[in-house]
Order: sequence, then structure tokens, then C-alpha cells
Amino acid sequence: MPHLPNAKRNTLRIIGGRWRGRKLSFANAPDLRPTPERVRETLFNWLQKNIIGARCLDLFSGSGALGLEALSRGAEFCLFLDAYNEATTHIKTNLALLQANHETESPDKQNNLNYAVQQTDTLRYLARHRFVKQYDLVFIDPPFQLDCITTCCQLLEIHHWLTNNAVIYIESSNTIKNHHLPVNWQLYRHKQAGNVHYHLVIRTDS
Repeated sequence: MPHLPNAKRNTLRIIGGRWRGRKLSFANAPDLRPTPERVRETLFNWLQKNIIGARCLDLFSGSGALGLEALSRGAEFCLFLDAYNEATTHIKTNLALLQANHETESPDKQNNLNYAVQQTDTLRYLARHRFVKQYDLVFIDPPFQLDCITTCCQLLEIHHWLTNNAVIYIESSNTIKNHHLPVNWQLYRHKQAGNVHYHLVIRTDS
């Protein structure tokens, strides 16, 4: 089992699925803010018809709360991407604690395994990585100060990361409008909780 760094133990709780009620630690970092429980509950109510068997991307994964919740609720696979070593270490530790299937060394060689965790710059990874299978569901929740949501969305579209009818969740400090998105993406739902705006977007084949 991976060693947990000596850091303040922050905790999150999985709210649905096979791991419902499990409490997990996540890395102590100034910019790391797990999606609040009430937002996750609303989001996964929105997604209940899209989760089972979905291939998921958890971008800027941080605590891993969104990807872990998706796996708990029946997603087929999740790729977690984050630049921060302590964050990815905690995600791997939590997957081990939950007895998820062992990770694969490469997202291109999944061999029926259900997750991979990569420490990487997310935007660079999306811009240059070549993959075998596309993704049905994407979580985009970067540190707000990066101001990179539009770039991230364009990279996902330009480099063909997504299935024809993929669903994209975006969390931001401001409202996202359709003109911020690729032309074949349409804003479907939007809500606000405090200073957090969260959105569900549907992709159609261009």
C-alpha cells in the first residue's frame, strides 16, 4: 500500500454506490478543494443515467472525489490526472483502501482494469497524448486561478478524446456560456453553490 505523506489529514465522504459512506483522506494543499457533498449529490443525480459502464476522465483530479464517486456508482474506468504528486499518491492509496481493481501502467493498455492515475500537467497531456478508447464522461475542476477551462475544452475536442454523446461536468468561479465552449457542445444544466458555479454540458458529434 502506498505510504501517505506526513500532511494534515483532510477527509471526504463518498455519498453513493458500493463505497457509500466511506471516508477518505486527501492531500493538504492550498488550491485543493474537493467538490462539496451537496454539489456532488446534485451532479450525480443529473448523471444517474450516464454512469453505469462509463469511461471517465477526472481532470485536475485533486482529491479524486469525482472519479471515486463515479467508480463507486458503476463507471467502467476512470483516468485521474493531476500535476501534484501528493494528490496522486493519496488517490492511489484511497483506491487501494477501497480494494478497487489494480491500476494499469498505461491508459492505452487497460486490459479490463478500471483505473489509472497519472501525475502530469493536464493540458500538456491532453494536447499530446495518443489513446485507444474515447471517454463518455469528463470532470473538469481546475484551480480557479489557472483560468484554463476554455483551453481544456478545446483540447478535448480537437484531439478527439470524447465519444459522440459525451457528458462534461465543469466547475468554475464564473458562469460558463455556450460561446466559451466548442461549437458542438451545449450547456444543459447550471447551478451555483456559494462562489462555485457548476455546469453539465452535452457534446454532439460535429
